[in-house]
Amino acid sequence: MPPSADVFREGLRHPLEGTDLLHLWPGGTKYEGKVRDCYLPGDGTRVLVTTDRISAFDRVLGTLPFKGQILNRVANFWFEATKDIAPNHVIAVPDPNVTIGIDCTPLPVELVMRAYLTGVTSTSIWTHYAAGKRTFAGHALPEGMKKNEPLPRPILTPSTKAAKGGHDVTVSRDELLAMGEVTPADFEAAAQLAERLFARGQEIAAARGLILVDTKYELGKRPDGTIVVIDEIHTPDSSRYWKAASYDARMAEGQEPESFDKEYVRRWLAGTGFTGDGPIPAIPDEIRIEASRRYAEAAETILGAPLVFDTRPPEARIEAALRPR
Repeated sequence: MPPSADVFREGLRHPLEGTDLLHLWPGGTKYEGKVRDCYLPGDGTRVLVTTDRISAFDRVLGTLPFKGQILNRVANFWFEATKDIAPNHVIAVPDPNVTIGIDCTPLPVELVMRAYLTGVTSTSIWTHYAAGKRTFAGHALPEGMKKNEPLPRPILTPSTKAAKGGHDVTVSRDELLAMGEVTPADFEAAAQLAERLFARGQEIAAARGLILVDTKYELGKRPDGTIVVIDEIHTPDSSRYWKAASYDARMAEGQEPESFDKEYVRRWLAGTGFTGDGPIPAIPDEIRIEASRRYAEAAETILGAPLVFDTRPPEARIEAALRPR
């Protein structure tokens, strides 16, 4: 069972919205992603602080209590569970919100694997299909499919990486290579890693009663040229999970599958009329708590163990864990 709503309500008091840690590494640099604060100390490492920020529709929407701890723990579970088939960047995890990795050069593409016809965003494969289009990222789609049905086979749909505040764009392999930002050799190596990771992820998820619907991977090059997995793997932020036990019945009744991911927040936002443009609606605390509870339930199902949060104010705790000794 995930922690109670009271635990998450307490977490609302100390959200990790962001960090300011550059004083720990004079001469270092900082980059803020949608969810992670990345520090480059200059010693060949990259310090990733997973904040409580939540993003959807390519916008940062606010925070969810303990979301950063949940994501960091799940990501590192998957890094460990897949290191035999895909090398990764992880060196150490000194704090519940922090991962220290090798400083890699990110590939300028997100590799998105999809196994189902689903989604609510304007760029989702389902929105595309419902508009009558039968090709997505270079893949032909059969006629007569329904929302949330499995695709004939998992497909790789690359996406450009937009700057913060911009929108990612799904492209085909040929379109991506024509842009000239990724070499054919690097893309093929990255694509093979993504396909292996997704197959392993589906296998482990199925053993835990989950369906890994789709996911995105970030990859980078180590200084020696090796392509490795960076950032996160198969978290409820980067992936869509459904409960396997109720999937068939809910499909038969025309209902949405039970989800474990930020689709809950996306659907709430879409219900207010927000799909990425214009002012961001304030997310009520009860929606934030329920979203975190779903993240935690997914995490505990994947991990096979209960979550215990570090409830101390996060900024001071993280700085103490990272301060050079």
